[in-house]
Amino acid sequence: MEVMIHSSTFLSPSIPAAADDLPTSSYALVILNQRLPRFAPLLWKHAQFRVCADGGANRLFDELPLLLPNEDAPSVRNRYVPDAIKGDMDSIRSDVLGFYKDLGTEIIDESQDQDTTDLHKCVAFIKDSSPIADKSNLCILVTGSLGGRFDHEVGNINVIHRFSSLRIILLSDDSLIHLLPRTHHHEIRIQSSIEGPHCGLIPIGEPSLSTTTTGLKWNLTDTEMRFGGLVSTSNIVKEDRVTVKSDKDLLWTISIKKH
Repeated sequence: MEVMIHSSTFLSPSIPAAADDLPTSSYALVILNQRLPRFAPLLWKHAQFRVCADGGANRLFDELPLLLPNEDAPSVRNRYVPDAIKGDMDSIRSDVLGFYKDLGTEIIDESQDQDTTDLHKCVAFIKDSSPIADKSNLCILVTGSLGGRFDHEVGNINVIHRFSSLRIILLSDDSLIHLLPRTHHHEIRIQSSIEGPHCGLIPIGEPSLSTTTTGLKWNLTDTEMRFGGLVSTSNIVKEDRVTVKSDKDLLWTISIKKH
C-alpha cells in the first residue's frame, strides 16, 4: 500500500525545500469565526489562496492587527486581504464586508444553502474554483476550527471525513487535527521544535479493528480501537517519524508548542 507522508512545515517560519519523497504542498487557508491562533500571520504567508468563512472576516479584521502589534493597524488590514469571503453571511459585520469588498475580495453569498456548514462551503470552493494550479498536493489549513461550540467542532471534523481525498488540517493555538485515510499507510514527520510531544489517534466514523504504529511511547500492534473501548489519547511522540497503519480512517492529533 502506498505511503502518505505528513509534515507540519507550514508552522515553520520558512518552508524548507522538499525532500525527494516529500513533494512541496500548495496551501490554501480558511479562517473560521473563532479566535485567530498566534501563528495566523505565518499561515497567511505560506498560503497561496485565502478564504474567510463569513464571520471569519470579522476575526481577520479585528484580531490580525493585534498579532502584529509593532505595525500600523490600518496598514495590516490593507495588506491582509482575503481572496474570497464565502458563507451564509449571517455573521459578518456590514462594515467589514464593505471594507474587503472595496479592496477586491470576492463575496459569495450562499445563504440559500442551509444544509452544509461554512467550512464545507469553503472547502468545496477551494477544491473546485481556486486558482491553485497543482491541486494534487493541495493542503487546506483551517483556523478557528477547534474551540468554541462543540457542535461546530464536530461539524468541522465531519467535513474532513467527507472530503477524505483532500488534506485538510484543523488548527488551534494548542493542537492540530487531520485525517489518516485507510487508503494509505502513513508516515508523520514530527517537527519537534514546534509540535508534540502529546498526540492521539482516534477512530472516526467506525471502529478500527487493527491499527499498528511505530515512534510512540505506547505503540499499537494490531490493536482494536473504538468508542466505548480503547482510544489512543494522551500518547507521546518518542521519535522524529511516526508510522501508522490502520484498516479504518483515523484522526491524528498532536499538540502545538507555545513559544
